[in-house]
Amino acid sequence: MVQRVRSSWTTIVPIIGLVALVATWQRDLNPVVVVVVGIILTGSVLAAVHHAEVVAHRVGEPYGSLVLAVAVTVIEVALIITLMISGGGQTETLARDTVFAAVMITCNGIVGIALLIGSLRHDLPRFNPEGTGAALGMVATLTTITLVLPTFTISEPGARFTGPQLAFVAIAAVLLYGAFVYAQTGRQREFFLPVNAAGNTISNDDHADPPSLKSTYLSLSLLVVALIAVVGLAKAVSPAIEEGVAAAGIPNSFVGVVIAFLVLLPEGLAASKAARRNRLQTSLNLAFGSAMASIGLTIPAIAIASIWLTGPLTLGLGAVQIVLLVLTVALCTLTVIPGRATRLQGVVHLIIFATFVFLAISP
Repeated sequence: MVQRVRSSWTTIVPIIGLVALVATWQRDLNPVVVVVVGIILTGSVLAAVHHAEVVAHRVGEPYGSLVLAVAVTVIEVALIITLMISGGGQTETLARDTVFAAVMITCNGIVGIALLIGSLRHDLPRFNPEGTGAALGMVATLTTITLVLPTFTISEPGARFTGPQLAFVAIAAVLLYGAFVYAQTGRQREFFLPVNAAGNTISNDDHADPPSLKSTYLSLSLLVVALIAVVGLAKAVSPAIEEGVAAAGIPNSFVGVVIAFLVLLPEGLAASKAARRNRLQTSLNLAFGSAMASIGLTIPAIAIASIWLTGPLTLGLGAVQIVLLVLTVALCTLTVIPGRATRLQGVVHLIIFATFVFLAISP
């Protein structure tokens, strides 16, 4: 009965989201409607989580982690481009702010929550340091070449790439992400599978039979509908978000943080559920995989879109952001090396995440 109710609302909510999207498209919304749309948006995100998990369960790890990572990246790219088209010159740093926020949310927020939940419920849950370390190295490399280097290049003023530099970095990012996906789904696939207390890989998520092919296709279709609803409804409420940020005296760059929160909510929920099931490797696959997808797919997409977008594209991080990035990479390295999670590690990651959010509000 519970499963039937759950399946019912996860089927209905994406359709309601699509109807709400049509009803609110290109319209000014009053505060009451904004609240209603926000509730529907949250429900659509939760429904997307459910359907992505169904698909992920069918295809198994590590392919399942890629499903949600690519899905949220589609949301992110669509939302950034939409806001850049409508926002004019105030959005020249939106891509940078959103992508960097995604890195901090995944590598500190999601990782910290997963480590804390996993260690509270399962004492010292284990994960594979070889696969997780490779993912972390890829995140550090992608972030450095796309977001750190433009701060120090001298061909273009204002922490920006020149056209050829942006093209090179976009191609390099796609190649790096493609190489990682090939390794994750190829011969090194076992490095990204969950492990038990003895450190041995677990090939299947054991407690439930995979969904039928019919259920999987239905969930895949509803996942697409939910993602479309999330993108459109997020755009509908974005003016209210921008006005609220401005009214609170918070820098406009915080809009990028809000976008990243919205698109990564499914990842955070899925990673938390995996940690509760003692599948910490899946949680880390989701976290670092989302960070890689956010950079390796979003930056190239924005680079292509910049051909017709008006205004400059600023990608270079500031000094405070670079310091937080260096600290994050160092801490993640120390977290990955032992191959097991502790509560202390989770708390430290969450404190760094809280520091990022606070400094984004009050730089």
